[in-house]
Amino acid sequence: MDGEPLVRWHWVGTHLGYLRGLLLDHAVISLLPVLFGLLIALPLGLLCVRFPRLYQPLAAVFNVIYALPALAVFVVLIPYTGLATQATVMIPLTCYSLAVLLPTTVDGLRSVPEPVRQAATALGYGPWRRLAAVELPTAVPYLVAGLRVAAVSSISLASVGALVGRGGLGYLFMDGFQRTFPTPIVAGIVLVTALALVTDAVLLLARELLAPWARRESVVGR
Repeated sequence: MDGEPLVRWHWVGTHLGYLRGLLLDHAVISLLPVLFGLLIALPLGLLCVRFPRLYQPLAAVFNVIYALPALAVFVVLIPYTGLATQATVMIPLTCYSLAVLLPTTVDGLRSVPEPVRQAATALGYGPWRRLAAVELPTAVPYLVAGLRVAAVSSISLASVGALVGRGGLGYLFMDGFQRTFPTPIVAGIVLVTALALVTDAVLLLARELLAPWARRESVVGR
């Protein structure tokens, strides 16, 4: 629309509750799949480390899924999960997250030196205790790196869900485009970016708390 300002601050001020609701919905439908992907990637990663021949076929399957257009997958799921439901958006996002998290999980578990495993076993650590106390802490930097990529990707892709009735902040893009009204579009871009930056910062903080040696090693490596 000719003469339309980029941002109408009055609209933003009168729609704060609406924007807050969309942001919360976006966070749920985009970040829960990353959590689900991590919960699936951990046991699958353990299986791939224990049985190396499983890794390539599994990685190939999830890479093919990752290459599928998100909108097409959403549409295919509608007859089974329903229109405008969280499941329609979250199932594909979980698979996309898993495609990123499986390789980083396997790399992280493989990064544990064999002498370290043997030393833990010699100290009386059973397989589960060794996993919890030695292998997973060592793999934390790899896991966080994968989570950062998966989270930012999921936050971005979740917006496409608005086209099938459940897309959080994606509604702002549709609304602004349909009405030739740029303010919702700008608000959506800012909020999606802010959510991605905050999520990334939280994951970096988690890495600092869970694996403080990783940053020291990177500094020494320079």
